This record gives sequence, structure tokens and C-alpha cells, in this order.
Amino acid sequence: MAYLSYSDFLKLDIRVGTIIKAHENHKLNNPSIVLEIDFGHEIGIKKSSAQLIENYQVKSLINKQIAAVINFEPKQIGNIMSEVLVLGFPDLNNKPILVSPDQKVENGGKLY
Repeated sequence: MAYLSYSDFLKLDIRVGTIIKAHENHKLNNPSIVLEIDFGHEIGIKKSSAQLIENYQVKSLINKQIAAVINFEPKQIGNIMSEVLVLGFPDLNNKPILVSPDQKVENGGKLY
């Protein structure tokens, strides 16, 4: 394992946001859910595409707070420009489970 310095960690801008819209996208080889996430007035609303269909229903994602890296370059994923990278851990089938605070926090809060 390669070790990073704390200053390397600080280069990642990981924030909390609330999913305000979600819809399935079946136009990709691996179907995904497109998320619109509110990161508060300073950052605004950002879009992401994530392969969450195995563990989440679209309706259950609305108003869910999640963590995402907001300072990676946007990435074209099929017909969607993904602006942030939502974070998750693999379940027993190696499918993502979203990282989410266990209490409501202010949108845009930075992970430390």
C-alpha cells in the first residue's frame, strides 16, 4: 500500500449533497441511475451517473443525502456528463452502497 500525506487528502473536495431528482438510464451497456444532487447555494446542483440499480429504487433516492467528490474533471458517461463522483462501498455482490451521513447535515458540508 502506498501512503499519502494529509496534504494529498486535502486535495480531494468531498461534500455532502441531497439527491433532488433521479431517473434510470438504460441507454448504457451497464444501466445506471442519473442523479441531480443539491450541494447548497455555494456549489449548486450537480449531475452524476451511477450504477445503483441493483440496490436502489429511484423513489428511495429522492431526499437522500450522499457524499461525493466534487473537484474531479467532469466525465462523459454515455449520453450524460457526470459532474461529480458519488461515493460508495461494495456490497457482498460488489455492487455500490452509497456513503450517507446517519444524521441530516447541511448541503455542501465538507468531509474532514
